[in-house]
Amino acid sequence: MNALLPKIDLKDASSFPSRRVEAWKYSDLRKYLREAPALSPSAAVPLVGGGPFEALGGEPMVFVNGRAVGVSTLMASGEQTLRLRYISKATGTGHGTTARISARAGAKLLLLETHEGSGSAYVSHNTLELDVAHDAEVTRIVLIDEPDDAISISQAQVRVEAGGRYRQTVIATGAKLQRLETQVLHFAQGADVRMDAVYALSGSRQADLTSVVQHLAADGLTSQLTKGVVRDTARGVFQGKIVVERGADGTDARMQHQALILGERGEIDAKPELIIYADDVQCAHGNTVGNLDEDALFYMQQRGIPADEARTLLTKAFLIEVVDRIEHEGAREVVREWLTARL
Repeated sequence: MNALLPKIDLKDASSFPSRRVEAWKYSDLRKYLREAPALSPSAAVPLVGGGPFEALGGEPMVFVNGRAVGVSTLMASGEQTLRLRYISKATGTGHGTTARISARAGAKLLLLETHEGSGSAYVSHNTLELDVAHDAEVTRIVLIDEPDDAISISQAQVRVEAGGRYRQTVIATGAKLQRLETQVLHFAQGADVRMDAVYALSGSRQADLTSVVQHLAADGLTSQLTKGVVRDTARGVFQGKIVVERGADGTDARMQHQALILGERGEIDAKPELIIYADDVQCAHGNTVGNLDEDALFYMQQRGIPADEARTLLTKAFLIEVVDRIEHEGAREVVREWLTARL
């Protein structure tokens, strides 16, 4: 079975998927983008600020309007921090790029990825090719902050070798159409993958978090927790697929999606899937969508907390469980502050 997600080429409109493509049925790219956009012009790196993770230091890898400012390929060894910045400074044009990162055997890489958008109505398509070697450890944290009229697609292809450890946390705030894909080839034999995400959407923004994890060998572990909140007419999409191939006995794979709709016009589409071809596995998935706990809201108001503040506090408490799973203390605090400011 081929669970690979379709590739996109911004220069070729025939590659733009429509809702007829199963993996894109909730996010019809062709509806918004019928022709290949004009190429975005070159632009300079902003003179002020080094992105949300600047205070954590590390080596920068920067792309502006799809053009590398410095290196676009990295081989990580030892203990290393990398700040991967995709910067969009465009109006009505399109751009894309590919970053390639490999963590060598025994390496410990903290990958701090940001999608920083300014301008309007641009189209961005960024691809990350990430290899996690035997006994390497990679923590990837992604913050996405873009204009509400942008179209943004990020596609990550991750290869986790035997005994590798991969941790991913994505925080998305949506756009006209914002989609973040992660595709993992899981070679198991003790390899451990955790993929978490938060989406917090308002206005008419949409965020689509889609992932495919293919377990290709025995004794692998995957854990996935995604939480989301939508307000107004926003739309959240979660598609998680875990495929346990023949011979991948002993797989332990668990997926959970939980979301809140704060209003009458918001929408959430969720599609968790498990496809199992092996025996002797432990696999489970769950999905819940609802409203804030009215009893908790009433309790807080009875103690003098205004309704709007009470809703914000409950929403934060609901989402912060995902943030608290980030093991790196400095990165966890940056994400907590970044998310809180947007709630």
